[in-house]
Amino acid sequence: MTDATPVTISAFDWVPEFARGRVRDLIVRWALEELGRPYRTVLLDARQPRGPDYLAWQPFDQVPAYREGEVELFEAGAILVHLAEGDERLMPRDPAARAKVLSWTIGALNSFEPPVRQYSLLAVFQRDQPWCEDARDAFRPLAEKRMQRLADALGDAEWIAGRFSIADIVLVFLLESVAEEELVARFPTLVAYRARGTARPAYQRALQAQLDDFTDEAARGPTEGA
Repeated sequence: MTDATPVTISAFDWVPEFARGRVRDLIVRWALEELGRPYRTVLLDARQPRGPDYLAWQPFDQVPAYREGEVELFEAGAILVHLAEGDERLMPRDPAARAKVLSWTIGALNSFEPPVRQYSLLAVFQRDQPWCEDARDAFRPLAEKRMQRLADALGDAEWIAGRFSIADIVLVFLLESVAEEELVARFPTLVAYRARGTARPAYQRALQAQLDDFTDEAARGPTEGA
């Protein structure tokens, strides 16, 4: 594929206010903006199950899904790796440097995200449940430990794997998506890291593009798959 091959991604046409800027098509948009690649969006109703045609594209009925000519992918991490493999602005070609970026990208999604996201989402979706605080108390130590490990690994570096890469796109997005700011605020290194990422012009363009795709409907409640 070349930069001239048309790119299409799926996204939602509406999500509640708390989810705006936290839906995963944002990280694919961000990568495309970093590369200067235009794309179009197929907008889906987040409140309705999608049909069999979409499930053939994205079997878990989520966003984003990605199409580039005859190439179709689902899962944001896989899409990012696909984009980065074709352009060293997002992942170096040197084998050792590439391995570090891939490790951090997969590690962000498999090791860092699950406990942090679960702890965060409990406060959003289950706050009224009588067992919520006990569940949060159980998740919090591991979430804090993952935050500390990330802060230790980052140290004084500007980016997690050397120069800016898809690993930073994923990690900054996850840090920005934490529902309770106090979990991140305990780690000034991560606050500064997140700020560097979200200050990038490509991030700002991607965020605005996502927001522009949302309709101005009345809030209707949490959305599955965001």
